[in-house]
Amino acid sequence: MARGLFLGGAIAALLATAFPAQAASSSSPVFDDPPPDKIVIKVATVNGSGCPQGTTAVAVSPDNTAFTVTYSDYLAQVGGGAPATAFRKNCQLNLIVHVPGGFTYAIASADYRGFASLQPGATATQKASYYFQGSPDTASRTHPFNGPYEDNWQATDETDWAQLVWAPCGVERNFNINTELRVNRGTSPASSTSFMTMDSTDGDISTVYHLAWKECPAN
Repeated sequence: MARGLFLGGAIAALLATAFPAQAASSSSPVFDDPPPDKIVIKVATVNGSGCPQGTTAVAVSPDNTAFTVTYSDYLAQVGGGAPATAFRKNCQLNLIVHVPGGFTYAIASADYRGFASLQPGATATQKASYYFQGSPDTASRTHPFNGPYEDNWQATDETDWAQLVWAPCGVERNFNINTELRVNRGTSPASSTSFMTMDSTDGDISTVYHLAWKECPAN
């Protein structure tokens, strides 16, 4: 399993706390500060019931230490007359990541936030999967929630520096993030509504992916 996650590239770093992973090579120093040049992240495609066209945006922080995915219409719900297919929503982001020359990156952590209203007996899950285009290896992490629940929620995936897995130097591969919200009625009454969002009262919420940086070895 460790070999497969390592071949999957930087995305496996998110799952280092859940699965074994090979440590980052010590042949190049790890930098506490990001490279001075900006990274550029563009959305190649966005698909899914949780992110209709025009409801998702990606932005890079000014200091190059994080990028943010913002959703404005990401809602899963069940019961109370909700459509039968509304219990599960997902969003697949395919990102083009341009990294400053001579550097590589790893995903050090990811923060997910939203709001959930779960009736007693209902359950919900938030799941995220990560992989590079062209790689057969996918890493994923699931966070469960149980009713009764009526509050904001947050889920964080993180890993230690020593366990970070880095994107290959000198290779540009599209970075895929597939997120999912799922709500199950369980033993709650069919007439009651339970829901989970990846948004907020002002209409959107930011999911933040924190980057770690390392200089590539000289050719």
